[in-house]
Amino acid sequence: MTALPRLRTRLALLHTALAFGGSMVVLGVVALGMFNGSHTTSGSTDNLTAVLRYAAVALVLLAAASIALGWFIAGRALRPLDTITRAARSMSAQDLETRLRIPPGYSEFTELAGTLDGLLRRLHESFTAQRQFVANASHELRTPLTVQRTLLQLTLADPDASADTLRSACEELLDLGRQQEQLIDALLTLATGYDGIARRERFDLAHLTSQIVLDHQAEAEARAIRLRTSLTPASITGDVPLTASLVTNLIANAIRHNVPGGTVDIATADSRLTVTNTGRKIPRDEISRLTEPFQRAQSQGHGLGLAIITAVARAHGAQLTIEPNPAGGLHITYQAR
Repeated sequence: MTALPRLRTRLALLHTALAFGGSMVVLGVVALGMFNGSHTTSGSTDNLTAVLRYAAVALVLLAAASIALGWFIAGRALRPLDTITRAARSMSAQDLETRLRIPPGYSEFTELAGTLDGLLRRLHESFTAQRQFVANASHELRTPLTVQRTLLQLTLADPDASADTLRSACEELLDLGRQQEQLIDALLTLATGYDGIARRERFDLAHLTSQIVLDHQAEAEARAIRLRTSLTPASITGDVPLTASLVTNLIANAIRHNVPGGTVDIATADSRLTVTNTGRKIPRDEISRLTEPFQRAQSQGHGLGLAIITAVARAHGAQLTIEPNPAGGLHITYQAR
C-alpha cells in the first residue's frame, strides 16, 4: 500500500499544477491587457494593484481547492487499483478461484482485472493438476510397495517355505522392483519434458527411430504385431535423449495398445515422424484425457506414455497431432521445428 499513496499524491500535485498554471496564464493576460489599455494615472495604477492583490488571494484559494479536489479525484480514479492490490495480497494457493470485481465505468482497470483473472485461473488449474499428479504418483508408487510388503510377510509367515518358494518370491520382488524403476524413469522423463530444453543439437530422426524399432522388435513379435517402417532421412535439432524417449513411448504404446495380428506403421519424412497403429476404437473426445498423466486407455501400463510424448513435444516447440483411426488405434504425427 506504499506505492498507491505516492501515485495519488503525484496525481493530486499534477492536477494542482495544471490548475495553478492555467490560472496564472489567465491572470497574466488580464493584467497585461489592463496595463496596456489604461493611462498611466494614479487611479489606474491603484486599480491594477488592487486587481493583482485580489488575484493573488484567489490563486492561493484556488491552489488549496485544487489540491483537495485533485486528491479526491485521484483517489476515485485509483480505487480499482486499491481493490486489486488488496485482493492479490489476500490470495493464496487455496483460494485462486476468487475473481477480482471492479466497479463499472473503469474500462482500463476492468481489462487489467480480466487479465489477472485469466492468470489466476491458469494458476488454479496448474495447482490442481499438480496436486492430482502428486496424488496419482503416490498411489502408483505405493501399490507395488504394498504388494512387496504383503509378499514378504506371507513368505516369512510360511513355516514350510522351501528354497523354491523363496526363489519364486524373490523373482516376484525383482519384477515389482523393475516396474518401480520404469515408473520412476517415466516420471523423471516427464519432469524433464516440462522443464524445457537447455541444449539442442542436430541429428537424424530416421536413424534414431530405426534403432528404437530394432529394440522393440522382439516385443512386437511376442505380441504378434507387425512393424512396418518407411524411414527417410530427417535432420532435426533438439535434445536427443528426450526425443529418443518420445519415439520409444510412441512405438511402445503402438505395440502394447494393439490387437493380436495388428500392425504398426512408422515413417519419417523431412522433419516429421508418423506412427499409426491398429487397436481398439478410441473416441475423439477421449484423446485430450489420455494426454494427461496416469490416464489409461486400458488397464495395462502406468498411463504416462502420451503424457510424456506431449510434454517432450511441447518442450521442443514441435507440433503433435493425435487422431483416432476410424477402424481403431491412433495416428500420431510429430512435426519437429
